[in-house]
Amino acid sequence: MANETSFAGYPSVVVFDAPEGDAIQQLLWGDFVRETGNRQEGWVEINARNTKGWVKEKAEDGEDSLLKDRLLEVIFVDIGQGDGCLVVTPDDRNLLVDAGQGDNMQRFLRWRYNKFKKPCKFDAFISHPDQDHYLGFDKIFDEQNVTFGNVYHNGIVERAGEERLGPRIDGYLTDIITNQDALAGLLSDPANFHRVKYPTMLDKALNSGRVKDISMLSADDKFVPGFEGNEGFAIEVLGPVVEPDAEGNPRLRWLKDVGKTKNGHSIVLRLRYHDISIMLGGDLNIPSEQLLLNHHTKMQTPPVNAEQERLIIEAARKVFQSDIAKACHHGSADVSDLFLQAVNPIATIISSGDDEPHAHPRADALGMVGKFSRGARPLVFSTELSRSAKELVKHPHVLREQFQAAEEKLSGTLTDKERVKAQKVFDELVNSLERSIAVFGAINIRTDGRKVVIAYKIESPTSKAKKWDIYQLEPTEAGILRFISKH
Repeated sequence: MANETSFAGYPSVVVFDAPEGDAIQQLLWGDFVRETGNRQEGWVEINARNTKGWVKEKAEDGEDSLLKDRLLEVIFVDIGQGDGCLVVTPDDRNLLVDAGQGDNMQRFLRWRYNKFKKPCKFDAFISHPDQDHYLGFDKIFDEQNVTFGNVYHNGIVERAGEERLGPRIDGYLTDIITNQDALAGLLSDPANFHRVKYPTMLDKALNSGRVKDISMLSADDKFVPGFEGNEGFAIEVLGPVVEPDAEGNPRLRWLKDVGKTKNGHSIVLRLRYHDISIMLGGDLNIPSEQLLLNHHTKMQTPPVNAEQERLIIEAARKVFQSDIAKACHHGSADVSDLFLQAVNPIATIISSGDDEPHAHPRADALGMVGKFSRGARPLVFSTELSRSAKELVKHPHVLREQFQAAEEKLSGTLTDKERVKAQKVFDELVNSLERSIAVFGAINIRTDGRKVVIAYKIESPTSKAKKWDIYQLEPTEAGILRFISKH
């Protein structure tokens, strides 16, 4: 049937220029395709992104090469130093978990959603008010064809004045911004946020008319509203931990200083799709991990002996154990071995960048992740290491010079024909940059709730049939998920 929607089969599908012809593309499991309606014996003609060709109806193992059901898709975008993650649910809802500091996330989304030519709707999660997690939303909020149903945050809104995170009483932050009315009250006086980027961005979002609601998430919510497990997909909320005062007013514990407090109270999400779980933990640190373990296990940490440690880990794994985890705070060493043992992942994703002063990921953090992960070959991925952009982006001074020349050309006196040509050159530069950001360095997770593929683009593929570096997680006969090593 012409224009029938399908998705590429597991773990990938090779596209050929003709039946029994030459390979021209490799599609990753779950990639969107349209069937043209043309078929030959054992072959189907398809259209995919920038690709038209033929795929075999059946893979070598006899499985269908084209599937009808959408997967859960999680993409850790290479946004440089910071975090930025796109989640596309099996029922086609779009979620953003952080957006980095610059415009990489915006450029990725423009590539992914065809420059927002059609209206796009997202829900967003700002794990905590650090610029390398939230500031990228500023440009996305400006996109006229993008709307947001819900924007969730951790209840801490930075403000002007000496008390940057609001008033503090007896070791607790007391002015927790739980809902949109509370936020509007804080923002009603410009003196509260003058020249402070985070509340200024939220104020702009509130007044844009394109954001329905801005509110806090905490462990008390248990689930993100609307994602309680219908159709097998759920998003659990494990943090931050709210500790109300005697009158029931919400408070967040002060964790040593401003940085540790706003980082430590990151929104912690655990995505569950059937048998597969993925943990997104923002910028947690040792004090906040201890608080989370205390809250969810009802046991005191740190343990005083080996038996207590065993009992805590056993209880904590019922809450925190995940098949895949985003490393907290970009691979910072401010992580506890007890919490890593509770998460106990098979694969860990580190989002970090070159231009940062903390040397993330730290060597000891990498060692701890490997030591306290599941399996003989635990997987550690890094957006920084898997980044493999074209030479244009590898040498930013070249790109900068080309952009500058194109902009100068456009600003000069030109005939209509010359202006069209100059605009085309400028647009091609923008498109190449957007595509490089979208394609290279991003770590893609695809799952049907039983099996998992984790993959990223290869810089210099030896074959058009192998453009992805693919890692497969599959359940054993006993139902235990394992990495399937090629060696």
